[in-house]
Amino acid sequence: MTIPNSTSLSVAFHHLSESILSNMERLGVPGVSVGVLSGDQELTASFGVTSIENPLPVTPETLFQIGSITKTFTGTAAMRLVEMGKLSLDTPVRAYLPGLKLADESVAQRVTLRHLLTHTGGWVGDYFNDFGLGDEALVKMVEKLADLPQLTPLGEVWSYNNAGFYLVGRVIEVVTGKTYEATLKELLLDPLGLQRSFFFAHDVISYRFAVGHTVEEGRPRVARPWAVGRAIHPIGGLVTNLLDLLRYARFHMGDGIVPDGRRLLQAETLAHMHAPLVPASGIRSYGLSWAVTEIEGACLISHGGGTKGQESFLVVAPSHQFAFAILTNSEGGDPLNTIIWSEALQLFLGLSLPEALPIQVPVEKLSEYVGKYDSPGELDELTLENDGLVLHMTFKGGFPTPDVPPVSQPPPLHAALYGEDRLVMLDEPMKGSRGEFLRGKDGQIEWLRLDGRVHRKMI
Repeated sequence: MTIPNSTSLSVAFHHLSESILSNMERLGVPGVSVGVLSGDQELTASFGVTSIENPLPVTPETLFQIGSITKTFTGTAAMRLVEMGKLSLDTPVRAYLPGLKLADESVAQRVTLRHLLTHTGGWVGDYFNDFGLGDEALVKMVEKLADLPQLTPLGEVWSYNNAGFYLVGRVIEVVTGKTYEATLKELLLDPLGLQRSFFFAHDVISYRFAVGHTVEEGRPRVARPWAVGRAIHPIGGLVTNLLDLLRYARFHMGDGIVPDGRRLLQAETLAHMHAPLVPASGIRSYGLSWAVTEIEGACLISHGGGTKGQESFLVVAPSHQFAFAILTNSEGGDPLNTIIWSEALQLFLGLSLPEALPIQVPVEKLSEYVGKYDSPGELDELTLENDGLVLHMTFKGGFPTPDVPPVSQPPPLHAALYGEDRLVMLDEPMKGSRGEFLRGKDGQIEWLRLDGRVHRKMI
């Protein structure tokens, strides 16, 4: 693998920029900000507008919601507290939150920060609500966790769990005696020099910021509401710009040193965060708040983020001193990010994601996978049509509050097996996305894990 020199880096970035421009209109993405770090070099570019209703040019300084990339900030702050001796990864959370109640009492007694940071808590993970802007918002959210059913045994099955990070955020508040937002600013944002990274709309509003968009019949529409509730901040509330996000990426691709020369985290702590601790979905594993993908000797840590009409993606290859970030203001940014990230991997590192190639499977075998798979946020149905699998997804809504209906529904998607109990989507907007069928002790299919979430097979 060859890391590009300054000339070839510029050429590669130009090709990447052209690809972004050629796909934006097709996917209904009004604005994009993208950047690459390679060693000491940094390249950035921005395209389009902040909003189709009030169009201002997107620049590298434009603020975007980065959604769940925030979880890696939360995880990094938690690891600072671990190094300070205020937290332990393997101490039950009840040591910090004695009143913690979950649907399964035995889980409430045993769950640890390690479970939370690796998404192995096992209860329903997609619960969102708005409890106002007061300092008690996160307290109220944690109280609601008692209503979320336990789906899988603690620590046994990886399933992306937003709700677990509410707990991480609340634990941070309790052990520091400060709000989550104030603690993150003190422990991470200020030391890294992230001066344009905010949680509250009243801080964002005095700067240029991107507005989210949905895509209806191929055309973008402004998504409302713009802000997420305060209780959601630890899991997806950070608003930042490309330049700050790249500074954060440089910290994680370094050895824990911040711009003023201080050591913020030990190199061993960062390495543990970046290690593949639990197998996840597709070719990914999970470390502490980071997805981990190993390709041809390169270890990539990454995280995506989606809010109401904004999609982002960040990947860092510490061993190769490389990082890539893309921010978009449309739900069409999700397929765009997938396309551009795959191209960036090839252009800058000469690497290709392993393909999930469909295999020939007898119709009788495919019939085993046909059926409905349900989760609180989504109902998926696999049907057999023309000797092939077709996925019908029905979104139930629930973001940013439980009563919000889904904005749109995806079209039916052709799917295929690429291995034993391994599923790949063949159509956009999920082309290339992978899923797995999980079997119970009796050998029967019990779950479909798709988009990182487990969906129970209905009988």
